[in-house]
Amino acid sequence: MKHLTCLIVDDEPIARKVIRELANQVPFLEVRDQCENITRLEVALRQDPIDLIFLDIEMPKRSGLEYLRSTTHKPMVILTTAFPNYALEGYELDVIDYLLKPIAFSRFLKAVHKAKEYYELGSPSIQAELTGFLFVRSDKRIEKILLKDVLYFEALGNYVKIHTTTKYIIAYLTMKGLESQLPMGHFIKIHQSFLVAIAWIDALEGNMVKLADRELPVSRTYRLDLLKRIEERMLKRQ
Repeated sequence: MKHLTCLIVDDEPIARKVIRELANQVPFLEVRDQCENITRLEVALRQDPIDLIFLDIEMPKRSGLEYLRSTTHKPMVILTTAFPNYALEGYELDVIDYLLKPIAFSRFLKAVHKAKEYYELGSPSIQAELTGFLFVRSDKRIEKILLKDVLYFEALGNYVKIHTTTKYIIAYLTMKGLESQLPMGHFIKIHQSFLVAIAWIDALEGNMVKLADRELPVSRTYRLDLLKRIEERMLKRQ
């Protein structure tokens, strides 16, 4: 994929330096500029389209949250702050993630991978019809599963139950092993036990996802990610 172009916005030079050093360790990030306030950020955005902003919250004159509340057309945003009490409001303003200072590299990496996946959901290659297949071991045979026919995967201990449009198959593999084989952007985890095909989701109602003639529970852990996917794309089945 192309690099995600980034802006770092923080009134503290040391904080900008730390985030730049973290970003420089990630091959798919390209830091285009650093801004000390929101005014400078707005100038930079007019000069150069940007994919992702690392945005501090508490800054002189205008805070990061004030900026988010004042604009509807913005790049992806990862908030960076020393204050955990802003987390809820930040997520309500549709940020990708919320990083608490001092920022560990492992946590930074998790956040930027979320941004990368979110970005790729809008690319033509991801929105195209899902193709491809898996071979899975089921009972005493190996079966070919077309990914476009999969409704969802259900974890059953050391097995996974694969629900397709026409049948189900119990395969000898773990959910973790399965996830590593699936194309990014086409499936989303909604519960520790359920991984669903985004293209087959018809609706989210309360804490239940509806797809085909099924209803599956959405746990609190995964609900936010699901809501972000719904906001990014129309998930109604074509």
